[in-house]
Amino acid sequence: MKKVAFEKPILQGEITVPGDKSISHRAVMLGSIAKGTTSITGFLDGEDCLRTIDIFKQLGVSIDRNGTDVTVESPGMYGWKQPSGNLYAGNSGTTARLILGILAASQITSVLTGDEYLSKRPMNRVSLPLKSMGASIEGESESSNLLPLTIKGGALTAIDYDMPIASAQIKSAILFAGLTADGETSVSEQTVSRDHTERMLEQFGVAIRKEGNKVWVRGGSVLSGTAVRVPGDISSAAFFMAAAAMVKGSSVTFKDVGLNPTRTGIVDVLRAMGVKVDILEQSDGPGEPYGTVTISHDGLHGTEISGDLIPRLIDELPVIALLATQAQGVTVIKDAAELRVKETDRITAVTTELKKLGAKIEETEDGMIIHGPTALSGGTLSSYGDHRIGMMAGIAALVASGPINIEDPSCINISYPTFFNDLEKLAFPVHIQG
Repeated sequence: MKKVAFEKPILQGEITVPGDKSISHRAVMLGSIAKGTTSITGFLDGEDCLRTIDIFKQLGVSIDRNGTDVTVESPGMYGWKQPSGNLYAGNSGTTARLILGILAASQITSVLTGDEYLSKRPMNRVSLPLKSMGASIEGESESSNLLPLTIKGGALTAIDYDMPIASAQIKSAILFAGLTADGETSVSEQTVSRDHTERMLEQFGVAIRKEGNKVWVRGGSVLSGTAVRVPGDISSAAFFMAAAAMVKGSSVTFKDVGLNPTRTGIVDVLRAMGVKVDILEQSDGPGEPYGTVTISHDGLHGTEISGDLIPRLIDELPVIALLATQAQGVTVIKDAAELRVKETDRITAVTTELKKLGAKIEETEDGMIIHGPTALSGGTLSSYGDHRIGMMAGIAALVASGPINIEDPSCINISYPTFFNDLEKLAFPVHIQG
């Protein structure tokens, strides 16, 4: 349990949020597939990404970590060794789903497991298209829907896959499998999901072909080690962006934060709600674009968040819902059913916890309806073992009339180990106990 309380907070200052979780995962994965040396700077030193490192170490890849600097020395996928035990993904859905595509394309047999939360999350959205490529993936259930799963790597055949939902995890797993498949594999999306995999494959020397919402990769692609720079995670920054937006007199600057267009939906929503957003500088060289962003309180009103915008801010929706409780009017979030298969059912979790504080929020099948502004009280909130819900609870303390007690706050270490330190830095005076 952690107790968080504020005395008339105003957020002021500058922070550099931890490295992007999605990009950190992919850098280790592709560095392990590639032959040679890959150097990673800005790596997220969080629990999820460390699970990815641990798995590839079990496969015989040499990985040295010095804080946020990581060096990967790999013989390439065909030089991996048979693991002596199960491959444990912990709570990391990104690790589990992406590595299914990698293991299916390898020459080893392995058993993939996860913690109690991950073991309840659906895997057939990835395993079924991989099976259509010839992958051998077997679970305790006939549908291979839940961990643990046994994967027997082997020869695969290219497919043309039309995505039923926007999911970078599914897309990435299929593209990874396509690296060794016979022929050219394509993935088509109705709405483009985050494109970190496509960008990074090109960094590692893979010829990616793109046309509209479709991307192709050819089997037999050879990857070579390279240098990867990981920018700050905009999904982590979003919590303090929302905080600065809803607390009068606040202004926070975020240094070197990722500005990939498939991830900047939070910026679009803040602007639509009347928040002052300044992008002071931007770099867009090889790899991921990044820059410096300043968020300042400047009034707040409701908006609708739906359609193509949802994949660009799916992880930010919990804190956006909190933000909407302080906005004038109604905010509608829809087309976000994907929230129900995250670390927890985030639609139910967000509505349940914010109602405890007095929020006027309704759960819908694919989103939420929030009425504001509403004065929030203090209370005890569950994190559900979900880092995004835990951080939302911490930010709620900024506008609550009493302390917020957070159950199982350690889950925040999954993506933002320094979250409470940065909260104290920006919102002094603050009282954090536990």
